[in-house]
Amino acid sequence: MLLQSKAIKLEPAKPFTWASGWKSPIYCDNRITLSFPEIRSFIRDRFVETIRKEFPGAEVIAGVATGAIAQAALVADAMNLPMVYVRSAPKNHGLENLIEGRALPGQKVVVVEDLVSTGGSSLAAVRALREGGCDVLGMTCIFTYGFPTARDNFRQAGCPLIPLTHYEELLELALASGYIRNTDTELLRQWRSAPDTWNQ
Repeated sequence: MLLQSKAIKLEPAKPFTWASGWKSPIYCDNRITLSFPEIRSFIRDRFVETIRKEFPGAEVIAGVATGAIAQAALVADAMNLPMVYVRSAPKNHGLENLIEGRALPGQKVVVVEDLVSTGGSSLAAVRALREGGCDVLGMTCIFTYGFPTARDNFRQAGCPLIPLTHYEELLELALASGYIRNTDTELLRQWRSAPDTWNQ
């Protein structure tokens, strides 16, 4: 569904440039899935299943701004749970909130994210919630590249990460469906192993 909706694009021969400056054969924008009701509902239901299985004590759903706000709202509604979202930086006016909504100290929170790359911005949301006194049970996301640095970052933060799908699964499906060729898979795996220096 991510490939069909073009939320994920694979272009080994024509790399994309990320905001970080990295050259990449893959581009992911999961917000596109919100425009497809069937896909949007499917992702919501998989999130709900994952949270009920992996984090059964969840009391609050938190979305990471801005990409996961809508996903978190859909999930919280389906589970009849409170929902908050975490900004990347506090507002510069009013109450200067970092966390929007109400998550009380001691409440068990599951964070919903759309995409995890290195984990930096995702874990910043986890830290903000913990600093607010919340008990963060873990995070679930639509897609992760599975970078070793991300695995290390989540392990060091003591935050389990449960993705709905991941990079290796994407490559297997893309190859089996003819979306990419055999010759592309090695290049795509090389990128994943050293994305900061790939294609220089």
